Parts: sequence; structure tokens; C-alpha cells
Amino acid sequence: MIEVNNLTKKYGDIRVINNLSINIKKGCITSFIGPNGAGKSTLLSMISRLIPRTSGDVFIDGKEIREWKDNELAKKISILKQSNHINIRLTVRELISFGRFPYSQGRLNEDDIKFIDRAIDYMELNNMEDKYLEELSGGQRQRAYIAMVLAQDTEYILLDEPLNNLDMKHSVEIMKMLRNLVEQLGKTVIIVIHDINFASWYSDYIVALKDGEIVKADTTREIIDEKVLNRIYDLDFKIQDIENNRICAYF
Repeated sequence: MIEVNNLTKKYGDIRVINNLSINIKKGCITSFIGPNGAGKSTLLSMISRLIPRTSGDVFIDGKEIREWKDNELAKKISILKQSNHINIRLTVRELISFGRFPYSQGRLNEDDIKFIDRAIDYMELNNMEDKYLEELSGGQRQRAYIAMVLAQDTEYILLDEPLNNLDMKHSVEIMKMLRNLVEQLGKTVIIVIHDINFASWYSDYIVALKDGEIVKADTTREIIDEKVLNRIYDLDFKIQDIENNRICAYF
């Protein structure tokens, strides 16, 4: 479990995250939703120790993240940020191999190669694994970066807007793949996502944020509610049940 206690992040006098507490269950998909500036990406980055907190605590499986050694934490939790810029010329396979660095320290063995191959298969990158990243479309590059995170083989996978630059077909494939990681491999997936219908269809839990605070955190069905969503987005919603999932229309 990930436990966030009284977490605050300030930039000067501006509070981006305000005294926030939340528990994130293992073996589930938890989505962070909310308008721009709600603090979703900042919260994700603090959970992964990518950026420092102003105050508060984050525990992963009962151990405060300050106490984890870098290499051990990288075997426990992985994160993919929105903006990925690598200034060296890499093939898709070389990029994905970076995910094995906490284990291999740059010397790949047979086990590392198996994880790399599996990630390539998962993301359907077999026909482009030898291509350079600059030769790919934005969506293909996004799939390669997600494959790198998969190759890292951590228990907790944090993804910041993983559907960026993806068309509808590949967005669905990514979300199905994340669902399979949870159900088949027991992974814990935490995503920042703007499409609330994807969040509704594939998530077990949703954390709804606004202005650096939690409006509500609950099961998906409790969050995908017209009154709750109106509080978050200041929009009118109409919700329908389709195959026991709630789908939102908003105008």
C-alpha cells in the first residue's frame, strides 16, 4: 500500500498540494482526475520521490520513501512523466533496455532480455524495435516509453497522462494492457488521466482533485456521479450505465 499523510507542496507562497492524505490500495488501478492545475502530476511526482515535498510523509509498504535507497526504490516503483526528452540517438530497443538499469547496471543478462522482449511484445513494437525514436510518430514513441517502464518490472507503476499522443485504438489497447497488468500480474497502477470515461471504464478507484485538495476519493462508481463531477469540473454531466460501467456526457 502507498500511504500519503498530510502532504504539502509549496512553490514560494503558492500551495500546489495542500495537506493531502490518501491511501492507495495494492493490486488495483487508481486514477487521479481533475482540472488543469489541480495538483495531479505534482502528487504523482512526490509519491515517486521525483520531486521533494514541503511537508508530510509518503510510505510505500510501510517504509517512508526517504528511507529507501535509490536503486531499491527503482525496483519497487516506476514512473513515466508527461514530457520525455532524450537527447541521445536511441533505437526503441535501446530505450526499453534502460528500464532494466536498476537490475543490470548496464550489463544485460538473459533475465533482463526476457523482460525487454516481453515489454516489446506487450506494446506491439516488434516491427519497429530497431528503429530510432526520431523515426516514430508521437504515439509510437509514447508506446516505447511505456514499454521501458514495463521492462523495469516494478510492483507500483505510475503513469502521468499515458494516453498523450495516442489515437483511440492505441489508447484502448494501453488501458486494456494496464488492466491485464493488474489482473494477471498483480501490479498496482496509478495514472493521471484527463479522459474521465477511460478512468470510469478501467479504474477500480478514483481520486478527484481540485486546487491541490481531494474533493473525493472512492470507488469508481461513487466518483462518476453527476454531483461529484460538477463539483470538480464546474460542468453539467449526464451519466449512463453501459455494461455496469458509468459513461459521462458533458457539453
